[in-house]
Amino acid sequence: MASTHKKVIVRKMSRDTIQGFVTSDKYILGGRISLLNTAGNLVSMDLADVKSINFVRDFTESGELTRRTFTSRPRTEGLWVKLEFKDNETLEGLLPNDLVQLADEGFLLTPPDTRGNVQKIFVPKTALNKLTILSVVGGAKSVRPAKTPITQEALFNES
Repeated sequence: MASTHKKVIVRKMSRDTIQGFVTSDKYILGGRISLLNTAGNLVSMDLADVKSINFVRDFTESGELTRRTFTSRPRTEGLWVKLEFKDNETLEGLLPNDLVQLADEGFLLTPPDTRGNVQKIFVPKTALNKLTILSVVGGAKSVRPAKTPITQEALFNES
């Protein structure tokens, strides 16, 4: 497969999962997700039926997260958010602090444990009850005004 195809495990609201591959740029069109499953068939499903799309390293491990919350304040820059799904499950993650990267259909976030199998998670807006911003991590550095150089007074007449 080309590098533009990413491995995903789609978690549906009905608790079923589908493993497959999506193109990295346009996998959601018109409120539907299209993926090539591991059997080689093109599968298209309504985004309202999807709970999350987990971008994974391998299909050998499960698409479940090892940790659903951060153990301490994240170090990576972004918006630290808490998602509450319609089935009352919660998940914390990091959203990019950039309006250009936000999609109309949902949120692409970084999970709390980036060393696990799940690298990124796309959560459709239709799967959520609530999104809470917990903190803004990092951000633009404040610019301090330039200090005027201190000149030393002349102690002796210099000629």
